[in-house]
Amino acid sequence: MKAIWNGKIIAESNKTIGIENNRYFPADSANKEYLENSDNHTTCPWKGEASYFNIIVDGKTNPNAAWYYPNPKTAAKEIKNYIAFWKGVEILS
Repeated sequence: MKAIWNGKIIAESNKTIGIENNRYFPADSANKEYLENSDNHTTCPWKGEASYFNIIVDGKTNPNAAWYYPNPKTAAKEIKNYIAFWKGVEILS
């Protein structure tokens, strides 16, 4: 699967995990040159606290368009070290 935004592949892997209509990509499959840490955080009752990345491609920024759970709750332990995408990021198989 591929995560694409602004014409660039942000992540690519055959080992994604599907949860709640989102595809989580292994962190090491993401192209880190397009990801910038964000100060944004949200909380999911069963997954825990999410941290976010801004996606930056060719001078364009998609704020908080990628998220991950650095310390997920036990129920979501399988997505530790995985990143998901939204806000216009295309997920293609």
